[in-house]
Formats: sequence, C-alpha cells, structure tokens
Amino acid sequence: MEYGKVALAYTQQARLLISRGLVADEQQLVGRLQSVNYYRLSGYWYPYLRDGRFIPGTCFKEIWQHYTFDRRFRLQVLDAIERIEVYVRSALAYELAHLQGPFGYERSWNLPGLGEGEYADFISRVQSCCVRSSEQFIKHHESTYGDKHALPPYWVIVEVFDFGMTAKLYKGAPKQVQARIASTLGVKVPVLKSWLHTLNTVRNSCAHHARLWNRTLGFKPKVPAKDERWDCVRKHNDKLYAVLTILHFLLGTIAPQSRWNARLFDLIEEYPVVNLARMGFPDGWKDSDLWCDAAT
Repeated sequence: MEYGKVALAYTQQARLLISRGLVADEQQLVGRLQSVNYYRLSGYWYPYLRDGRFIPGTCFKEIWQHYTFDRRFRLQVLDAIERIEVYVRSALAYELAHLQGPFGYERSWNLPGLGEGEYADFISRVQSCCVRSSEQFIKHHESTYGDKHALPPYWVIVEVFDFGMTAKLYKGAPKQVQARIASTLGVKVPVLKSWLHTLNTVRNSCAHHARLWNRTLGFKPKVPAKDERWDCVRKHNDKLYAVLTILHFLLGTIAPQSRWNARLFDLIEEYPVVNLARMGFPDGWKDSDLWCDAAT
C-alpha cells in the first residue's frame, strides 16, 4: 500500500486533534507539539480514542500529565537499574578474578555457559568495547601493559560493558559463581538470569526515551517458585508492576539506603491521573508482603 499521509504544520496538527474532540487551548497545544513530536505524543492519547475520536471530555492537560509522569518515571527506573548493573558488574569481576585470575575470560572453558559461537561473539564485543572507549584507564592499560596483554583484566573490562554484556558475562560464568551472586540477592540462578534480561530490555527502552508506563513486556520475567509473596507478580509479570517489584526487591539488598521506594511512592502520588491498573498494579499492592515494609 502506498503511504498517502502528508506532513502537517503544527497549527494544522493542533486543529486536527481539536476537531476530533480533544479539549485544548490551540496555542498551548501548538507549543507542546513543537517540543514533542505528534507521533510520540500519540502513544499517550491513544487510550482516549474511540473510533478515531476522543472520548468526550478528554483534556490535553491530562494527556500531558501522563507524558511528564512517564519522563520522570523512566529516570526513576534508570536510577534503580544503574545501581543493580554496577553491583552485578562488581560481583562478577570479583568472583571471576579470584576464581580464574585477572584474564580468565581469555580462555573459553572459563565461561562454560557460552557456546562456541557465543564465546567468540563475547570476545569480539569485549575488544570493541575497549577500542571504542575513551576512558583513561583503558588508555593506561594499553600504554603500560599492552605489550603483554591485549585486553585488560576482569575488573577493568566490566567498567566498559553495557548491561547486555554484563548479562552475557553472568550467563557465561561457572555455575558456582552464578549461584553465589544469585544467593546473595535472595533468588535462584534461573530467576536472576531472567531478571537481568528483563532489566536490560527495560533499560534500553528508557535510554531511547520510549514510552514506558503502560508498556506490555514482550516476555515474562521469572519469579521465585513456591514463594507466595510473588503470587500477585506472577499474575501481572508482563507489565511494569513486575519490573518495579523486581527493582524494589533487588535494591533491598543492593542499596537499601537509596530511598528509591520512597521516591517512587512520591512520584505515583504526585500523578493521581495515572491509572496504575494499566501498569499491572493489583488492588492493595502496598499491603502485599513484598511492598508493605517499604510503604510504611
């Protein structure tokens, strides 16, 4: 099918929305459309549309509140993911270096969780991370030890990894290393693997400024089996409620001093217009065993 739509001026965009029933001040709406792409905002007004028209009484102010909530929500989620990523990096570097030596990753049998092709790809990506890095510690390694060691030790390379590489290193690590890290965080290895995959995907969405608040995940992160505390998450584990519960649970060990939970509660209370059910929050979620201590 040939694409027949044409580009509209900001004023035309605003008038089109108003003609479809959106309650808005035209001048203010034009200003918002100038700062935020029409198509980007459409993800936030889509729930208010019925057969191409806005539900009667739909105000742009409410749509804009969802947009500003989502922007601040992404930053809140990124803050938690950063803390978890740094922790897992550090734990992996410590455990692997003590078990295998500083350059253990250079031997494929030291990362038994990676197949032959995966291992080759991992090493290629380690090399790319180091080549692209402008960090002084990478340059220092090259100038000081480069004649003997093409790549830096574990505790250096993890500092140029993205979350995907961190998750890959955890997957490749020996079972005893995986188990020690997972046990410290209060879960089993398969659950932590799933969570790292989940958080990497969510982190990438946040980094690309994608709409997050009511997103449906394309996968369902595992939750601890036979643990009744996680029953409400099991029923909603394709929504952001599951992600937030995972973040809350991990930060309880990694950064309990961060007050991340309190800041999340404050943000939610500041935007009562946001429908938490669309994020997968069940009724009475603050009273659940996983959240009640944080909510007091």
